[in-house]
Amino acid sequence: RVVEADPFKAIVLPVSGNSVGIELRKQDVSWKEFLSIANQRPRSNHYSPVYRPIDSTINILFSSGTTGEPKAIPWTQLSPIRCSADGWAHNDIRAGDVYCWPTNLGWVMGPVVLFTCFLNGATLALYHGSPLGRGFGKFIQDAGVTVLGTVPSLVKTWKSSNCLEGLDWTKIKCFATTGEASNVDDDLWLSSKSYYKPVLECCGGTELSSAYIQGSLLQPQAFGTFSTAAMTAGFVILDEHGHPYPDDKACVGEVGLLPLYLGATNRLLNADHEKVYFEGMPMHNGMRLRRHGDVLKRTVGGYLIVQGRADDTMNLGGIKTSSVEIERVCDGADESILETAAISVAPLGGGPEQLIMFVVLKKEYSHQPEKLKILFSRAIQSNLNPLFKVSFVKIVPEFPRTASNKLLRRVLRDQVKQELSPRSRI
Repeated sequence: RVVEADPFKAIVLPVSGNSVGIELRKQDVSWKEFLSIANQRPRSNHYSPVYRPIDSTINILFSSGTTGEPKAIPWTQLSPIRCSADGWAHNDIRAGDVYCWPTNLGWVMGPVVLFTCFLNGATLALYHGSPLGRGFGKFIQDAGVTVLGTVPSLVKTWKSSNCLEGLDWTKIKCFATTGEASNVDDDLWLSSKSYYKPVLECCGGTELSSAYIQGSLLQPQAFGTFSTAAMTAGFVILDEHGHPYPDDKACVGEVGLLPLYLGATNRLLNADHEKVYFEGMPMHNGMRLRRHGDVLKRTVGGYLIVQGRADDTMNLGGIKTSSVEIERVCDGADESILETAAISVAPLGGGPEQLIMFVVLKKEYSHQPEKLKILFSRAIQSNLNPLFKVSFVKIVPEFPRTASNKLLRRVLRDQVKQELSPRSRI
């Protein structure tokens, strides 16, 4: 892919050992050759920084592509300032802290955790390997981690496998979580591992350099919810006509971000920035709102809950609801269930959307889809709406996910449409 995409020089690293094992193009160099070139050149002990404008590009990241094609997003010199400031203000990350977040540099949290540590003077804890097992848990204990970042599906796996039993995580002063909607019971279990320290939610995007809503150590927190807008961020919740609800009103709707936002992008490399984020959005106080795509719920007490993506909102019998809301109910329908994914599709001949549930079972359990269909329907009708019913249940070994562990409902939706298409039946 590098050869096809880029005619410029590439430095090629071997999978193991010193040999790359392939014939390189004439302009390319191996990692070993690259190091030898550097060693042959005299170097000064003094480094002079290169001064660049604040909007000069320092990195290119790709959005996860949970609801559409991934977008190439340039980060500028302002991006590190934004994400490290959020870590300082909301998670109280400072010198003396040990910060760990299982991630990679292809996901926004990779650069975020690097910049947050280096600009706030904290220690970065790096673990090589999968974070799913006891080895990672012991690393957190032995490294003395004080701030641990997670994603909800990771916590669910720890809880299900009981792999953290007997480990001492009491040095942790707070947890952070992002990537998916949190499960309240799982958050409570995680918090208990460190004398019930807070689990701070954060939700944002690669194109924002950080989060637009957060939890905060300066406010009372409730599991699975956000308590405030992030620093410099502002937003409104829109009704179905695109009008903002009052800021003190309990409501559910798509979020609209105020466009004056420190660290947000103003261009994309592979898409029209204006079209993606602003076209079709309503005006508010003389400014056109910025699109983000999340559906937010504001509770009576003023807390905020992400109800999933606007793309994942479904219309069941004329009533709009979110995949996340249905999944929260179905996850607790039976002890055999590890996690669920809810999607809706329209029948081939037209008509109301049908609710389809995908489910991953815990290892020691087995079930018939028809039994789960009854369990899910009862749970949904009791806890959400008596008119909703599950049309189909499919048991799968695992869900398709992005590199950042976000659930790809659009892939599940495409699979169902393919199975229901007339051609697939021939």
